[in-house]
Amino acid sequence: MAFARTCSVALVGVDGVIVEVQADLEPGVAAFTLVGLPDKALSEARDRVRAAVVNSGEAWPQRKLTVGLSPASVPKSGSGFDLAVACAVLAAAERLDPSAIADLLLIGELGLDGRVRPVRGVLPSVLAAADAGYERVVVADQTAAEAELVPGVSVIGVRSLRQLIAVLSGAPEPEEPPDRLVGRPDPLMAGLMLPSAGVRGLPDEAAARMDLADVAGQYEARRALEIAAAGGHHLYLKGPPGAGKTMLAERLPALLPRLTQKEALEVTAVHSVAGLLPAGRPLIDHAPYCSPHHSTTMPAIVGGGSGLPRPGAVSLAHRGVLFLDEAPEFPVRVLDALRQPLEAGEVVIARSAGSLRLPARFLLCLAANPCPCGRHSRRGEGCECTPAMVSRYQGRLSGPLLDRVDLQVQVAPVTRAELMQRDTSAETTKVVAARVLAARERAAARLAGTPWRTNAEVPGHELRTRWQLAPGALNDAARQLERGLLTARGLDRVLRVAWTVADLAGRDRPEQRDIRTALVLRTGVEQGLPLTEQFFRSPNLTADRPDRPDRPDSPAWSDDRAEDRAGDRSGDGPDEPPEERPDARAGHRPTRPRSARRPPDPAPTEKPEESGT
Repeated sequence: MAFARTCSVALVGVDGVIVEVQADLEPGVAAFTLVGLPDKALSEARDRVRAAVVNSGEAWPQRKLTVGLSPASVPKSGSGFDLAVACAVLAAAERLDPSAIADLLLIGELGLDGRVRPVRGVLPSVLAAADAGYERVVVADQTAAEAELVPGVSVIGVRSLRQLIAVLSGAPEPEEPPDRLVGRPDPLMAGLMLPSAGVRGLPDEAAARMDLADVAGQYEARRALEIAAAGGHHLYLKGPPGAGKTMLAERLPALLPRLTQKEALEVTAVHSVAGLLPAGRPLIDHAPYCSPHHSTTMPAIVGGGSGLPRPGAVSLAHRGVLFLDEAPEFPVRVLDALRQPLEAGEVVIARSAGSLRLPARFLLCLAANPCPCGRHSRRGEGCECTPAMVSRYQGRLSGPLLDRVDLQVQVAPVTRAELMQRDTSAETTKVVAARVLAARERAAARLAGTPWRTNAEVPGHELRTRWQLAPGALNDAARQLERGLLTARGLDRVLRVAWTVADLAGRDRPEQRDIRTALVLRTGVEQGLPLTEQFFRSPNLTADRPDRPDRPDSPAWSDDRAEDRAGDRSGDGPDEPPEERPDARAGHRPTRPRSARRPPDPAPTEKPEESGT
């Protein structure tokens, strides 16, 4: 009996599991049995490996051959085990030294002619090998640069099985000249790269020409875009067609800083598994940009597929931007499926074949028209939609989803002057990106020693307890919370945005104006007005009261509420006892005696319609 073993990697999502490939030769009728829970593609390795060995000039053993993949309980898929199976069979047949491949990890597909073809997911596979203590890895020559990104691992890139046999046996290596292709793609890369699925992981020529200065007007939206990039906050752009929502979203990735080495490896691993890693560019060090069509299905957005799930758009946009243009046109189930990744920064997918955890720390950017025709406004000029149509259209974006969006900005139509005249004061992407980088560095210095990098990742409890705000800064937000206009999650997100605004302004901690800016961007109050101090002095907002403490349950807050009630009773309406006034926290009006109720307004006199006869 002859026996040999070597190792390969099975991918479960973006995580690798070390698989031991064992080959056993016994006397008997020539047969080839492959066990260990292989899928269809892996079961076909028997024919590929036999043809590759024979066409490489080696003899195929004419005995009973059993190849086992251990652990047998882990599903194995794909053709990346071909190289390991071939070497294990040759070692069992004593063509190779079994000790030469015992501590070797092999990843690659074999063609029928013996050439080694690259497979997807090389980077996460080599990362798993490094974590398991393997020091030597054999991959296809086309993916050697991707494997070399992992430190502490010696990578051997081969172009054919014949070349690998020579390396392992110490014989002179045969020359394997690369195919000379002029104007044609490398056939060995076929199947490695899949269609882009709306993902832009590297700055192409078209993206490099996009500049923020090209957007006409939209100063409030520009400011919101800068805040979103500086703090990693989710953004919702709402406005009529042609206002520049898509232009703003397409320029958002250029404002984000370059990825760190750790982040780049995370993003590259996801794109490698999905087959979206461009040839010749083994590392993605820029923020990816994913913009799927509104007809995209839920598995394509969240992740899924037959058998073991594959990364979806939320994972492909990891550490980048996920842009959903025409957001109300997406299925409601697809939009609501984003709620869990927005909170956790990852997505857990369970299928009958297994479950996996995929990273999904992305910046969500939504764009929507106000109504189906796109012309709805407060004045209602030109809109042909009925109120029911407008309500139904806007209701496609559920409240729980919008509650997770930090910045909700109204994008106003572009005026003729803004469109026809060149605005020399418009800042370029380079200028705004420099401010974003400075704000991120300030936040990183404050968050040093914590697991968070940006303000959007910090839990609300930590923001309220670890880092103190300026005295009286939280007064307006606390009052909004009391009145039911702000949820507890919304208050935490207002704090995160306020910290980002303070970082952009170079302040050590948020002040009351920073909280007010965050509230305006959160609630959309006075939509369309510039974010200036003149707006903050609007009568809709409370005047500065630095002497008021932060806690809404303090005596000063009680005195202010009593003053507000007294001011309300000084009007023309009938007096109301304070205890009988509407309770904003309860959200309903208590029942009062009929005699104390305000009489209803008289019904307007309507002119009867004239008969048509």
